[in-house]
Amino acid sequence: MNLLEAIHTPQDVKILNRSQLKELAKEIRQTLVDVTAINGGHLASNLGVVELIIALHRVFDSPHDRFIFDVSHQIYTHKLLTGRNDAKFRQIRMSGGYSGFSDPTESKHDAFVAGHAGTALSVALGFAYARDRISSREDSHVIAILGDGSLTCGMTLEALNNLVTTTKRLIVVVNDNEFSIDRNVGAISIYLNKILISGLYRVVSSATKKMLGDGKFGKAVVRGIRGLKRAIKSIILPTSYFEYYGLRYFGPIDGHDISKLEEILEFCKFSKVPVLVHVKTVKGYGYGDAAHFPEKFHGMEPERVYDVTTSQPDTISYGEVLGKELAKLAQKDKTIVGVVAAMARGTGLSYLRDHCPDQYIDVGIAEEHAVTFSAALAKCGMRPVCAIYSTFLQRAFDQVLHDVCSQNLPVVFCLDRAGIAAHDGMTHHGIFDLSYLRLIPNAVILQPKDVQEFINALYSAFQWRYPVFIRYPKSCKQNVDLDTIGFSQYLPFGKAEKIIEGQQVCFLALGNMVDLANEVCQELKNFGIKGGIVNVIFVKPLDGEILKDIAKNYELIVTLEDNVLIGGLGSAILEFYNDNGIKINVLRYGWPDEFIKHGTSFDVLRMKHGLSAANIVDKVLSTLNTHIS
Repeated sequence: MNLLEAIHTPQDVKILNRSQLKELAKEIRQTLVDVTAINGGHLASNLGVVELIIALHRVFDSPHDRFIFDVSHQIYTHKLLTGRNDAKFRQIRMSGGYSGFSDPTESKHDAFVAGHAGTALSVALGFAYARDRISSREDSHVIAILGDGSLTCGMTLEALNNLVTTTKRLIVVVNDNEFSIDRNVGAISIYLNKILISGLYRVVSSATKKMLGDGKFGKAVVRGIRGLKRAIKSIILPTSYFEYYGLRYFGPIDGHDISKLEEILEFCKFSKVPVLVHVKTVKGYGYGDAAHFPEKFHGMEPERVYDVTTSQPDTISYGEVLGKELAKLAQKDKTIVGVVAAMARGTGLSYLRDHCPDQYIDVGIAEEHAVTFSAALAKCGMRPVCAIYSTFLQRAFDQVLHDVCSQNLPVVFCLDRAGIAAHDGMTHHGIFDLSYLRLIPNAVILQPKDVQEFINALYSAFQWRYPVFIRYPKSCKQNVDLDTIGFSQYLPFGKAEKIIEGQQVCFLALGNMVDLANEVCQELKNFGIKGGIVNVIFVKPLDGEILKDIAKNYELIVTLEDNVLIGGLGSAILEFYNDNGIKINVLRYGWPDEFIKHGTSFDVLRMKHGLSAANIVDKVLSTLNTHIS
């Protein structure tokens, strides 16, 4: 019998014996590999925490006990063990399937929405504080599960600082799958913690307290013993850092040994002070390729489409382009420095790291620091390129405004994953950056329509003495050979590009939406309408000259953007015409005022939210009062 199929609630996990637990872990891993091979997803990170999640569910009682996942990209096993091992899991990250992240609308076992790093400890503190004051939940536990990388987040450090004054009962599990700990230190740590959690230690400790009594002398001796223990541990173990924050440290624990995990977690349930359990795991554990190349298997995309005649992928990523072009520029200009917040491979800066290591800096998961650090570099005459996903730059809004733009410092921001990130869903869609950047003085914002224009934009950005924000989606729809692409050329500052001259209706399209404009214009030809197309390129500053020109020659303007409508390109166009006293009919197409769920593809989500070519054609025809015969 398939054990995983028999798991309908977390209670079913508790009745399995040790041999069955090993088999369950094996079946879960095979399911993860099978599903992500088709749908993509975070494979390596989920493979690494299978035993940890099983142990958590055997010791605690979800949803009464709250599991707070940091980022929550490692939540797949949790979903399988909480009633979601069904057809929707086989469609995870696709339309109609489960989210690849924590989603309370899916299940009561998902306590909080998560998609960005560093939030778990703050959330867990909030849950613990509320629990301590709600009688019906006084016996519940709050467990924060975070990766070692999240310890670099400023938000995590802020929560640590607040922890001891907020609650006396909290369990923090740090999943360490990155750095190695010296073998001797690890052995001593395991040995000491084995003593601490053993029944003998508790008996001896209790007996000692009774023997010494509650008098001043007895209490003083107990305090002395505790102080000696902490002093010894601080010399040979990396525990003192956490203990200064009021956390009792246990670890490192083998994160693939369910028995040891259960033992330490059971002990932590009865702690009268907050505890931190340091769990050592192997990313990609149990699947050879993922274990050997965890970075490659961290976040996988669905199976890529191949051209049957060339056997080559039909798309490349803009990150690949950025990495190679930036390395070329950096080799010629030693003041150019690439700054990344723990996303070297995703942003493409791993190529710069490999070819120009002295001009590459990874600050860890610390976007705020990355931006202010880049501001200081620019202030000192360097030319920093800060490569951050659009959705993660939201975290550094104040630093962008206060530290970069207020001083008009020439930092080049490369915003990867701008627009819809279909499979990852609402926490990862980069559809807000135009809106939150447009309001900041000195910001220059643009989006190229293709690879060549992107290369031109990157080259030109170093010649503009402004903070420059270049936004782009993950992939471009061109089959481009980067080794043979043309040389970079200067991109005229603040200038749009007329692609097609037309009559009646003109489409002002930004970046990847130029393709949609072309599709709509092809459809309109069937109704005798020749639409014009302008590649806007710059959202700030706008090309006022071309906007005034098209207002004279067209009845209708349609704006197309991969951003929310509120505050985006369409809003900027309306503001321009209003400010210049120009009256013209404008239709705006972008994303609605809501958090967009995940979907099978960008095109599927476009159809769902009214951004299909057919829908736009119908609206244009009705607006122009064109009658179909």
